[in-house]
Amino acid sequence: MPTFDPVRPFRKLAYNNALANRRLLQACAALTPGEFEAPRTGFFPSIKETLNHIVTVDWFYVDGLEGGTLGFQAFEVDQPFDDVSSLAEAQAKVDQRLVALCEALTPEKLVSTVSLHRGDRIQQERMEDVLAHLFQHQTHHRGQVHAMLAGTSIAPPQLDEFIVADDAKFRGGELAGLGWSEETLMR
Repeated sequence: MPTFDPVRPFRKLAYNNALANRRLLQACAALTPGEFEAPRTGFFPSIKETLNHIVTVDWFYVDGLEGGTLGFQAFEVDQPFDDVSSLAEAQAKVDQRLVALCEALTPEKLVSTVSLHRGDRIQQERMEDVLAHLFQHQTHHRGQVHAMLAGTSIAPPQLDEFIVADDAKFRGGELAGLGWSEETLMR
């Protein structure tokens, strides 16, 4: 009987996160002029603002998870990207940092304390809690962009076909684009 690996779910969530972001941003790259920044109903009032929020929050948390001190400097520019291409490139870079972090996790590291620099204070949290929060944050806001796409010329892409082996038929090209294999996802 296989033993439980407490790190494996976080690795798989990091892979899912990168794949879902890639698929969502590829769909957004096909938007017609004006649709990316057009006002929409959501927590943030446009696809552009929501996707910029995702990447800046990722910068904040991934830096903290890596032991950095970037803190609120991650938010100095509210919307650092005006176009999908630049945003997608930045998102892919931070997603790869998160994947690398999760691939290097150990059970001991998972329960270690992370320091998040919040300006006037340093928030101390367990790494597993910060990771769970970050993955939930990503899913929450990707879902909002997904819903916003329904009001554009681009159909919202499928975002939940990444983790289980039976879904391999849906992700082959995207895995190749990331330099991954099915074996990568099944570790």
